[in-house]
Amino acid sequence: MKKDNEPIQSETLLANETDILRGLLDAAASTEGERQAIEIARKGKVFFRFSIRPLAEAEYNACRDKATKYKKNRRLGGIKMPDDTDTARYRSYLIYEATVPEDQQKVWNNKAAWDQLNVISGVQLIDKVLLPGEKDAIIEQIDRLSGYDLDDDESSEAEEVIKN
Repeated sequence: MKKDNEPIQSETLLANETDILRGLLDAAASTEGERQAIEIARKGKVFFRFSIRPLAEAEYNACRDKATKYKKNRRLGGIKMPDDTDTARYRSYLIYEATVPEDQQKVWNNKAAWDQLNVISGVQLIDKVLLPGEKDAIIEQIDRLSGYDLDDDESSEAEEVIKN
């Protein structure tokens, strides 16, 4: 009896394979065009705007690595071990990486602003112009776009999808 069931299962799998592939490709493509406008305003005055995009997990890790100092551990034969992560710098790297390329050029890589504010990189410019609370709000939006901060409705819906 098992042999009769096996061909049916493989036929069903083959029929669903195109649906699965389509679903995977649609899921991958859905984040590519996703953007959100960020407006930096204080006391009702808008200073500038830029757009952010979702970050992949590898991009989060790369930002953490850039903001982490490493030390050689003599006990482990000179292997480099993480020593200290500069949280403020990590958050600035996240904002820089999540900014869409065209806005990155106009806003964070603006050489005139670098000269005026005495900085040498876009990440330093972010540290210089954004307040900690503003950075926190932007990081929250990046996390939401990247799927890390699901609302209660979305979270329960995601749990149901995962369970099924």
